[in-house]
This record gives sequence, structure tokens and C-alpha cells, in this order.
Amino acid sequence: MEQRRRPAVPGARPRLLILGGTAEAIALARRAAASFDVTTSLAGTTENPARPPGRVRIGGFGGAAGLGRYLDENAIDLLIDATHPFAARMQANAAEGCALAGVPRCRLLRPAWQRHADDRWIEVDDIAQAAAAIRSPGRRVFLALGARDLPCFAPLTDHWFLVRGVSPPAQPIANGLFLQARGPFTLGDERRLLVEHRIEVVVSRQSGGEGARAKVDAARALGLPVVMIRRPPAPPPPIVDTVAAAIAWLDRQSAVRPIAAPLAQTGPADAG
Repeated sequence: MEQRRRPAVPGARPRLLILGGTAEAIALARRAAASFDVTTSLAGTTENPARPPGRVRIGGFGGAAGLGRYLDENAIDLLIDATHPFAARMQANAAEGCALAGVPRCRLLRPAWQRHADDRWIEVDDIAQAAAAIRSPGRRVFLALGARDLPCFAPLTDHWFLVRGVSPPAQPIANGLFLQARGPFTLGDERRLLVEHRIEVVVSRQSGGEGARAKVDAARALGLPVVMIRRPPAPPPPIVDTVAAAIAWLDRQSAVRPIAAPLAQTGPADAG
């Protein structure tokens, strides 16, 4: 992509694009709104997502090249990728798209959970390995993954699955139960859930952070095994692990980078 020169705009607020969909992204939008012109992009795969302050656009960009064009055409000055730790394709597109457009990028990646001495984790690399791992640990399974990954577990017809997510599956679960709910959940909530449904094994991504860790703590308290799916490889630096560190990065970047003006008049971001 040929990068186009834009004049600096004295006194203008830097234009920040947040790739969102996480609690950290919402917190970042709130913190950044005082000093930055914020737009948050959501993938649009979740029904009734939590909406951050500021402008919101919904939908994909069309890969790294499409993101690069969006950054250029909308005169975006800075980008923070605050997507889920398992949004591997988006984080790769963010790194490449920002490189194409010459826009500084930072990855806000929440810390991974640390394994406790009493945890009974079975660590695997992907969903397929997770499905293979639960053939022996137990018959009643809490799939803490949402509904999209259900097809990978469909062959396990002798298992019973408890599935929880924000959006229901396209088809009813023949051998289990779906609970539509949005976290965060407390340790007490998760412990009651596991006991009530007589869960024998939990399947979880290594999502990290505080909002989703209660199920892991509850499994430890009850002595249950957890099939833990490892994170995909991290993108190139810079990477920060807190909202405060992301704000500090933004402040440093905006102090040294002139604010761009769009080359052509563009309409407001899609508010969804």
C-alpha cells in the first residue's frame, strides 16, 4: 500500500482505533476518551455486545489490506489491538495492516493465568486436542468455550455437555444443556454451577484476566481436571498487559507523532 502524506492538524485530538470485544477494550475506551478521538471496532459475531463509549463500527475490514485502507482513509493516528487473546487472525491482521499504513500499533494482552500447585490442568494446543483429551477424564463436561466450537465435540455422543455463552447455538444440543449468560461470574457462582450439574471435567481456553478465572478456581476447589487450551503465539511487540500501560503507550506516541488530517472527507464510523 502506498502511504499518502497528510498535513498535521494543530490542536486536534489524536484519532485512536481500538480493536475491541473485551472488557479491557471498554475500559480503555473510557480512559482514552478524554484525550483521544476514539472509535472501537467490534467483529459483529456476538449478539447484543457490550458497547464502549465513543464511536463504534461493527464488522470486519477485509483482512490486513482492508484494515490498512481503513486506517489510511480515516486518518487513524494510533491503534490498540485489545481483542481476545485467542483472536489470532485479527492480531496478525492488525500487525500487518498497521505496518502497511504506517500507523503505530500496540497489543493489549491480558496476563495468562498462572498454574497453581493444586490445579489439575491437561494442557493442549487446540480444540481438536481438547476433544481428544476428554474421552477419558469424565463424562459430564463443562465446555466454557461458547457455542461456536460445539461441532468439534459432536462425535462424543456418550458425553453430556454443559455449554454457556452469550449467543445460543444454531441448533439445540442433543446431549447437553445450553445456558445463555454473560460474565463475569463469581467463585461461588461457578462452584454452584459445577456441583449442580455434576460436572466431572472443565474445558477452557487460557483466556487469562480476572473476569473469567472463577471457573478455574472453582474446578481447583472441587478437585476437577481442566483441559486448558494454550494461547496462540503472541504478535510482534509492543505488547502491554494492563489498560494503564496502554494509556501510557498512547501518551508517549501522541507526544511525538503529528496528528494527521484525512485526505478526503469521510463519513462517520458505522454506529452499528
